[in-house]
Amino acid sequence: MRALFAALFAAATAIALAFLILPVVAIFLRVPPGDLLGALGHNVTRDALVVSIKTSAIAHAAVLVVGTPAAYLLARRRFPGRGVVLTLIELPLVLPPAVAGIALLAAFGRVGLLGGQLDALGLQIPFTQTAVVLAVAFVESPFYFRGAIAAVETIDGTLVDAARTLGASPARVFTRVALPLAAGGLGAASALALARGLGEFGATLIFAGSLQGVTQTLPLAIYAQFEQNFDTALAISALFIIVGALLLVTLKLYGWLRFTSIFRSRFAPSTSS
Repeated sequence: MRALFAALFAAATAIALAFLILPVVAIFLRVPPGDLLGALGHNVTRDALVVSIKTSAIAHAAVLVVGTPAAYLLARRRFPGRGVVLTLIELPLVLPPAVAGIALLAAFGRVGLLGGQLDALGLQIPFTQTAVVLAVAFVESPFYFRGAIAAVETIDGTLVDAARTLGASPARVFTRVALPLAAGGLGAASALALARGLGEFGATLIFAGSLQGVTQTLPLAIYAQFEQNFDTALAISALFIIVGALLLVTLKLYGWLRFTSIFRSRFAPSTSS
């Protein structure tokens, strides 16, 4: 019976791995290395890569700058309505991409909630790179918030309280105590959010359109090339998978290096006499 139980678990694992890996392998079997390099020289790929990197970097920086202190506050403080705030923050996770795009248009479009004020300032957001940045930030923020809040909640509160007792200012406690202790979890949340932002499609298509060299990101370029040139779509897809794999490897490497650093600092023998 024990052997049968183990065999069932092994079979389930094999099926799951095959299901997840087979489609990825199929793409690379259809894309020779020469075609992948050729795709990098294609105008559509080059333009989409530049737009993706630029808009994702700006959106992700904004999410980190705003989201990190917000996550720290929500993780460390308990107040009436906290559950409601957390639910509202996580709401974009369950919204279909099309709904997210419509919501952004309803808020920032010319006839949207803030459309009149933005128009008075001479700002037109829809179908610009600013719209791409907002769409990416909107869909990736909940991923970072959830991971960042969880990371801060794992911090030993006595360390934070001790730092305050010793006279450290709130800003110093945040930057010199909380952030280093939560760095591993924050890094994981950051990588997950960045990957989600790079893969954003629906909200960007509706809110920003798919203008080559302006708002067309890598996912939108794949969609545009799907009917025009399937080989190019395959090559861009392979390129996107490589970018995602590099993100995951970087995350794993960062976590291992941080664990090694903590292990050495706490358990390595002292060299002082």
